[in-house]
Amino acid sequence: MPTANEALLDANIAHAIGLERYSLHVQRKIIALLNRVDADLVDQIRKNDAALKTGYSADRLKAMLDTIRTINANAYRAIKSELNGEVRALGLYAAEFQVRAITTVAPVVTNMVVPSSATLYAAAMARPFQGALLKEVFAGMEQAAFGRVRNAIRMGYVEGETTDRIVRRIVGTRSAGYRDGITEINRKSAIKVVRTALSHTANVARDETYKENSAVIKALSWVSTLDGRTTQICRDRDGKQYTLAGKPIGHSLPYLSGPGRAHWQCRSSSFPVLKSWKEMGINLKEAPAGTRASLDGQVPAKTTYYEWLAAKPASFQNGVLGKGRGKLFRGGKLPPERFTDRSGKAYTLDQLRQREAKAWERAGL
Repeated sequence: MPTANEALLDANIAHAIGLERYSLHVQRKIIALLNRVDADLVDQIRKNDAALKTGYSADRLKAMLDTIRTINANAYRAIKSELNGEVRALGLYAAEFQVRAITTVAPVVTNMVVPSSATLYAAAMARPFQGALLKEVFAGMEQAAFGRVRNAIRMGYVEGETTDRIVRRIVGTRSAGYRDGITEINRKSAIKVVRTALSHTANVARDETYKENSAVIKALSWVSTLDGRTTQICRDRDGKQYTLAGKPIGHSLPYLSGPGRAHWQCRSSSFPVLKSWKEMGINLKEAPAGTRASLDGQVPAKTTYYEWLAAKPASFQNGVLGKGRGKLFRGGKLPPERFTDRSGKAYTLDQLRQREAKAWERAGL
């Protein structure tokens, strides 16, 4: 029978996989918004082209760029609104998940607190990562996107390029799947921000939940996805413990901004280390041996993500990797770093909530 801390680690790794799928869903929504902007940009360039070519002037170019600035601002205003909504919803769900996981694996633990949605949102927006606040990251994304398009248009007209050439520089070419234009850089930048913002939010929600429930939680343990893409920062910290204030326990590696925020697109997360019965001041001498052992304060031995995945049923592996890769994974035909999820599955937050609720039911919890 696993201890409560072992069960918590297991639940949190599975939860992290679900959050990756949820992040993919949000990324697709944001990219869809940006894709609609491309057509508006091209329309404005072609609409102003005749006037600029017959009588070029800095004023006419500025007028066109002002219009494009407005198009860009409207697009990123919609993106910011979409992300703000996701951040609010995710923060609350991430906190609720931690409380449910703890009360499920250690049923005698009661009176746990879920921080309010407003508290979690405020914390996510107020806590910096990589030296910036989320609102600053959103604003910087908009400014950088417009700057790239503006500079491409200016250069094109000053150098006498054709309209088609300017358009190709901005949106890319069909032969390359439109992946060679400036707008593709903007899309990649948006994906980077979405991944980081959601990871940041989920981990801030965990931190706030741990602090609110310090009566039963004594520390947090850093959990890194150990594969071929793991940074040295996260690889070194995998399995390391920290106080709820971010102080190292038994080592000297600094907490930095914490798991999920240690660097851009950080995939690390954390799980709460529960206090033992004794540390909580509970005398369990008369309780069954299994109950006494379930909350012994011990932390699970360090394991890699793929060692953890290998111990799961084939159906679970297929759900993470896809049926074909799952079969190869079980047969040892490819190295672990080749098994990064490429199934393309994406979950809304409601779908993630439903899937995890079913998982609890199947486990009889």
